[in-house]
Amino acid sequence: MKPIRPIHALRGLLAARGLALLATTSAALAAELPGKGITVQPLQSPIAEETFQTLLVVKALQKLGYDVKPIKQIDYPAAHLAIANGDATFMADHWDPLHNDYYKNAGGDAKLWRDDSYSTGALQGYLIDKKTADKYHITNIAQMKDPKIAKLFDTNGDGKADLTGCNPGWGCERVIEHQLDAYGLRKTVTDVQGNYSALIADTIARYKQGKPIFYYTWTPYWVSNVLVPGKDVVWLQVPFTALPKGQQGIDTKLPNGQNYGFVVNTQRILANRKFIEANPAAKKLFEEMKLPVADINAQNQAMHDGANKPADIERQTDGWIKAHQKTFDKWIADATAAAQ
Repeated sequence: MKPIRPIHALRGLLAARGLALLATTSAALAAELPGKGITVQPLQSPIAEETFQTLLVVKALQKLGYDVKPIKQIDYPAAHLAIANGDATFMADHWDPLHNDYYKNAGGDAKLWRDDSYSTGALQGYLIDKKTADKYHITNIAQMKDPKIAKLFDTNGDGKADLTGCNPGWGCERVIEHQLDAYGLRKTVTDVQGNYSALIADTIARYKQGKPIFYYTWTPYWVSNVLVPGKDVVWLQVPFTALPKGQQGIDTKLPNGQNYGFVVNTQRILANRKFIEANPAAKKLFEEMKLPVADINAQNQAMHDGANKPADIERQTDGWIKAHQKTFDKWIADATAAAQ
């Protein structure tokens, strides 16, 4: 008859076996991670508000086992070329159709890949303060051809309207410059380009002083939370669709009949085609990830309100994942299954 082991000995044995099983299971799971041993280099433009979208993709890739390097900032045209050439892996803010020329110039479908949609409904256009719009009945940018109307938005004393434009290299500046010619506004409107963050801060300061303002912006972005369309400012329509090369043939008129001069864009994840073909898990992940415009706006507003340090954005991204855990987990599960 075998001696009965003391209860504490049995507990020790069970604990040891449990730890061994846990270690074996963890090792197996690690081995099954589809991104193990694969390095990824993410890119984004210098627009700090794009970090949230990019970081969400980064965290999902890390969950799949990919070794994701720190995000590098680079202008859109160079980012497309870097990804096409294999010097980088992806960017989360390719605007379609705004960046279509960059896509084609970098090699198009032969070198690049983009998902169907990461975030939809990105509006762009021109706005002025509602007070001036109501007083002078301004509804269309073509009215800026009138020197008397244009002079209302003069900020430097030259008699021309000063439009707060966008940074060179973003893509929007090509549309603005094209439209100034198409609508005959060269003699009465100046497209003020430079650092958009500084320019829009000055524009908002002018608004708070009760002065007329005329600016370009887009959504999702925090500006429309501060200068609320319909309340503080109004969108200006354009007389007709006029887009530069690469976007010709597209009608900018919205279903409701309004025409703000810009196509409603879709933000898409752009990636190196060879990477996508060799990584079905990443491809599936990119295809499934969706981020509502309202969530981007809310995060951008938090940054504008002061929570804009890297640690803040990290916390905001983790908070989004926690609030949408089931969705995030499904992305990971489906991506993992795609690699098996």
